[in-house]
Amino acid sequence: MLMYLLFVIPPFLLGLYAQWKVKSSFAAMSEVPARMSGATAARKMLDASGLQSVAIEQVPGELSDHYDPRAKVLRLSPDVYNGHSMASLGVACHEAGHAFQDAQGYAPLVVRNMAVPAANFGSGIGAAMLFAGAIFSYPPLMWIGVIGFSAVVFFQLVNLPVEFDASSRAREHLVSAGLITAQEEQYVAKVLNAAALTYVAATLQSIMTLAYYLFILLGRRD
Repeated sequence: MLMYLLFVIPPFLLGLYAQWKVKSSFAAMSEVPARMSGATAARKMLDASGLQSVAIEQVPGELSDHYDPRAKVLRLSPDVYNGHSMASLGVACHEAGHAFQDAQGYAPLVVRNMAVPAANFGSGIGAAMLFAGAIFSYPPLMWIGVIGFSAVVFFQLVNLPVEFDASSRAREHLVSAGLITAQEEQYVAKVLNAAALTYVAATLQSIMTLAYYLFILLGRRD
């Protein structure tokens, strides 16, 4: 139990801090006004790169914003879609950055999308197979579980450059297109940097969980 706490609790706490940081940063930067809504900024960013075919839709939820590569649609939460703030512009244009990546065949995004099915399988089945293998003292089943969960770690690792690149594209375009001033870029950066911390925390959580699984398995072998 102590080893579980040592492996899992620190990244878990970092994840909680990251979630708080995102919400608090978004709330603070939502008070800094912008000249247009998030949806308008994203539309301008897409159109400037010839992506007029990429639609923008409003979806329910809080920070439920995402780009759907299959439907070629940007889906923005109400606060981002309608908000006239630096927070709204940052999040909306970050998602537009993913549309840029998709259109350009950005390699890490392609790899990430290919890894999604394996990661979904590994996150649910991996732990279950490891647990079942431990109960029945059957190491081969435990190894299969570890291999399955490794797909989750791989997904999180390849997701980091995808997310960082989308944020970089958003910040660069907002300034270069004159949607915000160079001085205002710092406000957008606060939101996007906070979001980046959540990706780092998720990656660390998956790595430490896998390390704990390996610790159990190798310990049983010894």
